[in-house]
Amino acid sequence: MSSNRVRVLRKQQRLSLEALAERAGVTKSYLSKVERGLSDPSISTALKLANALGVEVGRLFSDEEDPELVTVVRADERTPIAAGAGPGAPHYEGIATGLSGKQMVPFVMYPPPAGVDTPFKSHGGEEFLFVHAGTAELELADRTVALGPGDSVYFNSALPHRCHSTGAEPAQILVVIHDDPADSDGRVPPLP
Repeated sequence: MSSNRVRVLRKQQRLSLEALAERAGVTKSYLSKVERGLSDPSISTALKLANALGVEVGRLFSDEEDPELVTVVRADERTPIAAGAGPGAPHYEGIATGLSGKQMVPFVMYPPPAGVDTPFKSHGGEEFLFVHAGTAELELADRTVALGPGDSVYFNSALPHRCHSTGAEPAQILVVIHDDPADSDGRVPPLP
């Protein structure tokens, strides 16, 4: 059994060590030993763990790459999401949209040009922006940050923020939002 596989599946489902142990009918200390590779579970315990995680027992033992643990999205496979209406409106392309249980929400943003009035957004969690191409400005309540290719910014998403392209072409920005389970109601946070 892959001890790391159990830990990854547990975290993917946002379960604490204690919650999974309770679901599987094992002690928290024993489950911790299984996850650290210090103890090998019996077949009956492996079946209980698989059942508690809602997966086939084979997923706990397989050395093959698990498509639900690793997702590759090619540039032409991004999912169009939340496209704004009209010229100059922002649009977004989702990355790994089919992967459930993730704690990060990655997407590519093409912000509207400067001068287009867009509302400030805020939401729980944290946010990371990386400018892949073009130039942009990230506006926060107390400052504006100019960004160029290769620049990045990491901030608390509760701060009101909005972004605009500042060049002739829309900027291409990789955005990763960490959706904190403690603050989440299970919905995807609003796009910036």
